[in-house]
This record gives sequence, C-alpha cells and structure tokens, in this order.
Amino acid sequence: MGYFRPEGVVIDMPQTHPDVDLKSDLTDDVALVTGATRGIGAEIAAGLADLGATVYAGARDPADVTAADQRPVELDVTDDGQIRAAVDRIERERGSLDVLVNNAGIFPRSGPLHEMDPADFDRTMAVNLRGPVLLTKAALPLLLDGPGGRVISMSSGLGQFTGGQMDGGYPPYRLSKVGLGGLTAYLDGEYGDRGLVANAVSPGWVRTDMGGDGAPRPPSKGAETPVWLARFAPGSPGGLLWKDRERVSW
Repeated sequence: MGYFRPEGVVIDMPQTHPDVDLKSDLTDDVALVTGATRGIGAEIAAGLADLGATVYAGARDPADVTAADQRPVELDVTDDGQIRAAVDRIERERGSLDVLVNNAGIFPRSGPLHEMDPADFDRTMAVNLRGPVLLTKAALPLLLDGPGGRVISMSSGLGQFTGGQMDGGYPPYRLSKVGLGGLTAYLDGEYGDRGLVANAVSPGWVRTDMGGDGAPRPPSKGAETPVWLARFAPGSPGGLLWKDRERVSW
C-alpha cells in the first residue's frame, strides 16, 4: 500500500534508478511467496510462475491455493514451526531457494498513538515484521547457497519517514513498515557482499482487502515491481525501496 492521505492523495518522490541487469526468465529459480492466496500476493505468485519459476505459495490454509502451477505450502508467518517446516520442505524437494517474497501483512485501522490498542501493535509487529525477519533468517542458508538470491519485502508509503509525512494515524502499521525497511537495509549491509540482493517495494494504494474498494490500483499493478525485482541478476542494486520500478526515498 502506498502512502495516502485520507482524501486519497498519493505522495511519492521517485528517483532515477541505476541500470540493472534482468534475468530473461526464472525457469531455473525457486520462489517462496507469503500471503499468496489473494490480492497482491496472488498476483506476485502468478507472475513468477508465468516466468517459469517453481513457486511455493505460502498460505495459512493450503487449500486456498488453487493454481495448478504453484505448490501450496502451509505458512502462517507468526508460527515458528511452520516457518521451519516450509523452508525444510523446499530444501528437501528442490534443494535451493532463489527468491523470497515477504508479502503477508495486516493493516489495523488504528488511530494515533495515544488511542492505539496495544493488541493491534503486538499483532501487527508479529505479522508484518517478526514474521519476515524469522522467515528470512530460516531461508538465508538456501538464499546464500547460490548466486544472487533475492529477498523482496512488501513495504508501504505509510512507512516512508525520510522527507515524508508520518501523521495520520496507523502507528502499528507505519512502524512495522519502517522496521521492514531496516531489515532490507540490514540484509544488504550484512549479506550484500555475499551475493544477496534485498529490496523493498511500495506497491501503491491497491484495491485489496487491506486497501479497500476505493483504491485506484488493481492488484496486478501492485505486483508489477515485486515481480520485476525478482528478475534482478546477481550484482544488482540492493538495500533500496522501489515503487513503479523507480527508487523512492525511505
């Protein structure tokens, strides 16, 4: 979800991105997408499958994954056991993992901090930040085993804090996405020299259960940049936030 004011004005500051080399297809790649049963996650999973990737579609209920070209995997990112089991299954069946898309997330409609329900904060951090951190941790051995493993995390304009506007409520969601940006920068700093390419995406305000019916973008538009980032060749830029295939400020 991109940054939006209550009246629906979208604000972003695109910057020209450096040239990147893109893989022509993903036929040799294995991908794991969390929250893959609907909205942007479903579109990302479909886009990666169309490019030839072996796609493991993470879902709390695997029966919700109906695409014949995807492999359902039970994955609630708040469940440490399911995180370990999902990664173990991919290693057992494929022996590798090239792309991890941290897409699963929730968006409680919380007011300003002084009105916030602490339960909203705890739940949002568990899904939006703790889950991606621990899933990425579990997946790192596979991601680092081959050249140019990619981690793509779904951020938001509501988490942009450099030169942006952080008013307007939703502190659990905003702070979880700020943390996801920190994870992305950390992964680049810690593992970039070992070939890991970690980036984050602001998909814009998208018509999903989270974004609502009034959003101007379809889920397919929100999935375009994550799928593009999944095609980044080894040595591509990392540690960045992107929107519409352009770098934007944190």
